[in-house]
This record gives sequence, structure tokens and C-alpha cells, in this order.
Amino acid sequence: MPSEILLKIFSYLDAVSLLCVGCVNRRFYHLANDNFIWVRIYSIAFSPKRSIWKVNSMEETTVSVSLLSVEDKEAGYWKKTYITKQITSVKAALAQVLKPISPYTGLPVKTKEALRISGLGWAIILKEKSGREYIMPHVDLSLNDTSVTVVWYGTDWPCLATLSTLNLCGTTPVFMERYKAPAKNGPRWYSLIAQYDLSQLTESTMIGCDRIIRIFSLSPGLVVGLWKKKEELAFVMANLHFHHLVERSTLGSATVPYELPPHVPFLDDNPEYGLYGYQLHIDMHGGGVFFLCGTFHNLFTMKECIEDGYVKLTVIHFRNSREHLPLIGKVGLAWRTNIFDAIIESCSFMDVTLLDEHRKPFWCLSSAVYMRPAVCPSDGPHFLGQTYYIDYKDVEGRVHAELVWIEETEEYFIVSLVLYLSVAKINHWFGTKY
Repeated sequence: MPSEILLKIFSYLDAVSLLCVGCVNRRFYHLANDNFIWVRIYSIAFSPKRSIWKVNSMEETTVSVSLLSVEDKEAGYWKKTYITKQITSVKAALAQVLKPISPYTGLPVKTKEALRISGLGWAIILKEKSGREYIMPHVDLSLNDTSVTVVWYGTDWPCLATLSTLNLCGTTPVFMERYKAPAKNGPRWYSLIAQYDLSQLTESTMIGCDRIIRIFSLSPGLVVGLWKKKEELAFVMANLHFHHLVERSTLGSATVPYELPPHVPFLDDNPEYGLYGYQLHIDMHGGGVFFLCGTFHNLFTMKECIEDGYVKLTVIHFRNSREHLPLIGKVGLAWRTNIFDAIIESCSFMDVTLLDEHRKPFWCLSSAVYMRPAVCPSDGPHFLGQTYYIDYKDVEGRVHAELVWIEETEEYFIVSLVLYLSVAKINHWFGTKY
């Protein structure tokens, strides 16, 4: 078919269809890059007078945009310009949506709306040692108070022994209209969030099991389920904290994660600056069921509590029974695949949002945790029940919780909750020199 006729046909296609056509062969790729076609699409989308446009063909567009010097531009110029402006406009719209901040959580009020209007999704990229890649979009997700839990499962997982890494990426449609659902098979932008080494699926990272599944926790926030018999992938779950989630899921590239803007400390000459005025919000949940949702105000510590590079911040005091909190319901992490579903007891997701005295997020985390029996309970009041520990650690701090199982009421009580904040993090954040 002559190129002129193909160009005539292509001139009636939308942007997504043109990109798909360009993947057919080299000839179609060059024809689908035609500047006259793309300048028409650009003008309809971004012209201030687009409501009066009634252009339906390439010839009519040529007359209307003669001042744009279409022929002076290299092939593909207007295609690149259109895609760039589409991405920029979506990012600008998201920035506006994310501006209002909640005084209670320190997080954007409209995070869930931003996820909806951006068409944001998540994908995992499984990389073989040979270099081959498998891209898997998420199957299901659930929105929590301060996080989102994303799930992948299926029957066509590659062999685990051949895999080296797993990349977690946010995916957004390149072409997005606020009041129109994105094309299902349209082009998407990938933003790397985290990379995981699958060789770390060892006994040291296993946090729980049942009759058919073993689950492993990889930092940050990833849970991998393996079939017990085959030692092959069964499912993957990621628990992602809302703090900068939209930015991390949209503003990076497929190989380089989004880098947060440098923090500029707000200086204060108070000798105890950075040790008081904290506010903590903590959730524990698993499979859409919440076991704990608590907010603690006016938390403080002292210089005397600095030890081994950490500042001890006590949230629930062991000796004060009025502060002790129950976990609601049966604690467990729900999982599912195409065929099976179950709950792994004593495991859950934990979301921590710690705000500084200016109500800015100081430390945010979302991770799978598990309760392990305490060999030697802490000194203090004697409780009639088995004691359990929950521990979490990263470069910015540690979380330690002690729980007691009350047989009579068949529930867990948190009798101690302590945060250990990195002194290096405090000095960087507040400009102090502890």
C-alpha cells in the first residue's frame, strides 16, 4: 500500500493507536512518527481554542498549523513534544491534588484521589540471571489508612532458581485524561521504587508459614510467598506507605528511583530541640482487617536516653497499665492465590508515621512483622500469659513492642512500645549535634 494512503489512514488514529501501529514494523514506525499527524494531535489536546477545532484529516491540519513550521522539525519532533507535555500536565495536576496536608497524619489528604486520577498501578519485574525479564502488573490492591497493600499472584511464575532480582515499579499511563479511564493496553511510564535480591529468601528472612506456604519479608515492605513442596513463587505482596508514594511511583524512571528533594532543617536554639513534640500514628493490619489503630501525642525524650547511636522514645510504658492497648481480633496475615487462600497467624503489616513538632513526617515505614515468643520477659510487672516481641529495624530507627497473650479474654495486649530513633537522622533533620 502506498505511503500516502497509509498516512491518510493514520491521520484518523489517536495517540495510543499510533504508538501501537508504530510497533508493527520499521516502515510503520517511521510513518507513525509523521509530524503533520502528531501536530494535529498536539493542537487538539493543548490549543486554548481546541473547542472549535473540527480537523479530521492530515490535509486540513496542514493549513491550520502552517505557522508552526512543521516541515522544519525533525521526524518525531511533535510526537516527543506531545508525550512530554502530556506527562508534565499530569504531574502538575497531581501536585495540585497533593497540596492539602492533614494536620493529624502529616500526609496529603487526597492521596487516594491522586491514585485514582493518575491511573497509577504497580508492577514487578522479575529478572533472570540470563537477563530475561518478566513484567507482571498487580492483580489486586487494598487501601489502608496510611498505606496501600498490592498483591501479585498467578499460575505462570518463572522458575525461582533462574531469578536474580525483583524490581518494584509504579506504572502510570503516558496519556491520561482526568475524567476518562486510561486505555488498558496503552503505553505506561515505569518508575522504579525498590529492587530486591531474591537470593535473600533464606531462613533468616522467613517470618511465618502454614501447611502449604512459607512467607519471607524483604525490606522495604515486600512479602514473598513460596510453596512449601516446590519452593516456587506463590504470591508477592508489597505494603507501600503513603508518604511520597505518588512521587516515588511516578517521577522516577525504569532504572533510577525518584530522589527526594534535599531536606533543609528548621533551626532552633533550644538545647532540647529535636527531642520533644513528636506525634505517632501506628496501624497493624493484615488482609484488610485492622488489629490496631492508634495515635499518640506529645511524645518526648531526653539527652540521657541517647545510647549506642539511638534516642529512646517510649510510647507505651511497661509499668503503666492504663496505657496498655489490646489488639482487636485474631492476628494474622491473609494471603491468596488463584486456588488457595488462608491466614498465617502471628504475622501482620505494621505502618508507622512519626511526625516532628512541626507536624512534618520524620520517619515513615510500612513492613511485615511477626510476633516471636519471648525467652526471657522484661523486668517489671508479672503478667499471666505468654510474652511476645515484635521488632523492626532500618537505617533510620528501630521499633520494639512487647505483647502479652491474655488467655481469659483470648486477646493480645501491647504492654510496651518503644521507638529508637537514629541520632544521625535527628541531627540531619533538625541541624543539631547530639
